[in-house]
Amino acid sequence: MSPVFNAYAALALAIVFEVTASALLQQSAQFTRPWPTLGMVLLYVASFYALSVAIRVVPLSIAYAIWGGVGIILTATVSFVLFRQILDAAAFVGIGLIVSGVVVINLFSETTVR
Repeated sequence: MSPVFNAYAALALAIVFEVTASALLQQSAQFTRPWPTLGMVLLYVASFYALSVAIRVVPLSIAYAIWGGVGIILTATVSFVLFRQILDAAAFVGIGLIVSGVVVINLFSETTVR
């Protein structure tokens, strides 16, 4: 496997860990439930470790934009599916702008790794 593929795989893993940790943050009930709290802490640590692996190859600004953008979309989806939290039109527009920004960075920026 190429280093670029491995970096983006690590980035994808970082995103999955972060989104899962965020869902557990909701379940921790302000850190009063020990198991969701422990899972959340471990997954956030794993997410940052995987992100650190990704930025060995992918520039930090690009990796963080992807991590944040995709993480926001997935977290909003998980929030809707698991917790029935409904977004309004302004939230959808904002998420759309984030997605647009990530797409522009990946398609047109000379900073990205190919």
